[in-house]
Amino acid sequence: MGGEAREQAPPRVRRPRLALLAAVLLVAANLRSPITGVGPLLNQIAADLGTTEAALGLLAAIPLIAFAVVSPLAHALSARFGTGPVVLASLVALALGTLWRSVPGAEANVWAGTVLVGSALAIANVLLPAVIKSDFADRVPAATAVFTATLSGFGALASGVVVPVSHLDAGHGPLGWRWALLASGALVPVAIAVWAAAHGLRRRAPSSAASAGVAHDAARPPASGRGASRLGVWGDGVAWQVLAYMGVQAMTFYMLVTWLAPLSLSNGRPEVVAGADVMLLQVSSLGGSLVTPFLLRGGLARWAPALIPVVGLAAMAGLLAVPGLFLAWVLLFGLSSGASLATSFSLFSLRAGTPAVAARLSGMAQSGGYAIAAVGPVAFGGLLTATGGWLVPLLFVVLVLGAQLAVGLAVGRERHVLAGP
Repeated sequence: MGGEAREQAPPRVRRPRLALLAAVLLVAANLRSPITGVGPLLNQIAADLGTTEAALGLLAAIPLIAFAVVSPLAHALSARFGTGPVVLASLVALALGTLWRSVPGAEANVWAGTVLVGSALAIANVLLPAVIKSDFADRVPAATAVFTATLSGFGALASGVVVPVSHLDAGHGPLGWRWALLASGALVPVAIAVWAAAHGLRRRAPSSAASAGVAHDAARPPASGRGASRLGVWGDGVAWQVLAYMGVQAMTFYMLVTWLAPLSLSNGRPEVVAGADVMLLQVSSLGGSLVTPFLLRGGLARWAPALIPVVGLAAMAGLLAVPGLFLAWVLLFGLSSGASLATSFSLFSLRAGTPAVAARLSGMAQSGGYAIAAVGPVAFGGLLTATGGWLVPLLFVVLVLGAQLAVGLAVGRERHVLAGP
């Protein structure tokens, strides 16, 4: 009997963890698709709404602005109501926002629905790294890589399918961009159901890693030096480096994911192919995400944050010098983008000593980082409108990649936030 009980014990321990992993990955599947589906539809949206390129850049930047404004609230909401219920509420809000922005009629529906989408995504974006830190503490780089690969993969899928969906014949003409954007949120109800079920399993578990981690952090006495700052993570230099790295890598990605389809069209590629280019950018980034755990291992970890944008710089140089190899440079840039994102999310955990600090660092870095990133699509569109060509906007991307390299040299050093002198 004792041996039989010992044999049956591991499945009871593993099953809730596997359910939580499935829930985390389903949430990840919805964190980019509501945004990445917009870029390939920009021309259709512009024609329907009569907006300028700069205004379209603002539409792409709205979720990032929402990330910056709402992210600081995530940790407080989690502490008050619990991580599981707050993530669940954010998924419900995401479903409502996706529906709202697709409602025909007033143009305000697009903008207001996009604000709600961005706000919902901000909460989930902040809290998921803390969930990974607490429930997969022994596998943070690997779990983060799978998380970001799922995020990138489904973001890619959304980019690839929205244009074909918009062209589907509804009997009275094509479905159009509104239905296509609605389709980008098709998995949200599934994520809601699975997250609710997994959260229930977690509450019944006799000892939660998350609860233990937060309790341990709360019991720990205040650290000296940097950790004693009344500003908390906002007064910590390492936290600011993580924030800066998050911001510049996100700015680069959202500039490309927003404007790659119009750039592809300007090179004579058909609309469906241009949407596929955005999809392939993110499929390639999936590969970059999966290789990140190997980059963050051993001595290479010190230099990986700085080496990754070098690959992006090579891709941009190739795009400017040999535009005929357009797809090759897109794929190369995707590798850099995916590795950059996975590195940023890994830093939230690797530079934090506990799940609670990881949540605060994630909230700070994503709030400030997305405020930086929001400048990107708008600035790119403004430069495109002002110059009438793609050279200056693409050189701006090169400048941002250079900034990521510089920040990467600093953030690669192994130090912890609020760790004292």
